[in-house]
Amino acid sequence: MPTVALAVTDGMLHLELSLATEVFGADLTHIVEPWYRFRLCGPDTVRVGRFRLAPDHGLDDLARADTVIVPGWADTGQDPPADLVDAVRAAHEAGARVASLCTGAFVLAAAGLLDGKRATTHWAHTRELARRHPKVTVDPDVLYVDNGSVLTSAGKAAAMDLCLHLVRLDHGASIANTIARRLVVPPHREGGQAQFIATPVPAPGNHPLTDLIPWVLERLDEPLTVEDLARRARMSSRHLGRHFKRVTGTTPLRWLHSQRIRRAQELLETTDRTVDSIAAATGMGTATTLRRHFARTVGVAPDTYRRTFRSRPHPGTRRGR
Repeated sequence: MPTVALAVTDGMLHLELSLATEVFGADLTHIVEPWYRFRLCGPDTVRVGRFRLAPDHGLDDLARADTVIVPGWADTGQDPPADLVDAVRAAHEAGARVASLCTGAFVLAAAGLLDGKRATTHWAHTRELARRHPKVTVDPDVLYVDNGSVLTSAGKAAAMDLCLHLVRLDHGASIANTIARRLVVPPHREGGQAQFIATPVPAPGNHPLTDLIPWVLERLDEPLTVEDLARRARMSSRHLGRHFKRVTGTTPLRWLHSQRIRRAQELLETTDRTVDSIAAATGMGTATTLRRHFARTVGVAPDTYRRTFRSRPHPGTRRGR
């Protein structure tokens, strides 16, 4: 019977910890035999948000597990506890498969397990992970990364995607699908976490783009160019580019593209408009162009995105436009 050990210390995130416990800690021998032997490993009593946990094994027991799971680490601005890092490293050296959920990747990175490897974490923390651990190739777009003996997942619900992936590896797709149905979650989600990342619009303020940005957002259906934006702002294209970089962190063309995609996402979520109609409304021209850019940016096709995020039309939204 394979052993799954969940590493816990003060400062872990309770959602990821709970998801892993629900998948690997439940008695599912009526579905498959043998299931996992589950252990909660940590130092004494552990504080997790508003909850207190009493681990049944110490951190040194991680080295005796077949799979070690590290839940999300709450304070990514602080180094994780040295005893946790040492225990996770020792478990990997002893041959354990090690998986992190959400910001648990910071623990794996601190242990050196991600050096020279591709990894992911919650999209809001990918830049910080890359900054603090330059030897790690951080991929902000995927739901999880499987490097064989070391795996990492993106944020929150992506922890479930990785847990089901581990079940799929150990017991096959049929069993993973059965577990997913029991938990009322999809056995496999298309695309990556790019589809969940909101593209922010700079807040109104005293900067040279204050008047330009609202003007652009009202005209996303028009074939605007960088030259059009520069002319409207009464500055050179080069000068405009410098201001965009400072205010938005990107170039005018990339910002314009992201706003077109953002508008397309809103229309897919809140209206029944066809992809052709949405392409015209966002300045993409044709459905083919929209599908290509949307899939490249968001990671899924427009139709798939609509099925995932469809909401009821807002009051006053006309159907079929």
